[in-house]
Amino acid sequence: MNTILRAMLFAAIAGMLTVAAAARSDAAGRPAGSRAYDGRWSVVIYTLRGDCDRTLRYSVRIVGGRVLADQQNYQVAGLVGANGSIRVVVAEGGRSASGSGRLSGNSGRGNWRTDNGSCGGQWVAERRLGDY
Repeated sequence: MNTILRAMLFAAIAGMLTVAAAARSDAAGRPAGSRAYDGRWSVVIYTLRGDCDRTLRYSVRIVGGRVLADQQNYQVAGLVGANGSIRVVVAEGGRSASGSGRLSGNSGRGNWRTDNGSCGGQWVAERRLGDY
């Protein structure tokens, strides 16, 4: 996968997975009520600014309100708040991206951008029901 495609991928995941800074935590340190969003999610990212791939689809997993990568070639750090707000940083090979948005029920949407601001856009997500 070329570096632009990877940057897009990581930015998209980051965009999909952004947690509200004010999310309240339970005793285990997880956002209260965040398990409502657990499962595998399919994310489609759209580049609206910059020279990155126009569209990319990817899969991520949320467990206990924590965002996890389905593959080991990148790192994801993020949480989902009880209200569905999500904040994530994705890193790989010295590059990173971040994003923000909201999950609601079995869908979600938000914005993303690469760490250097060269690309940005929107993302949409859909929970893959029955695939935990």
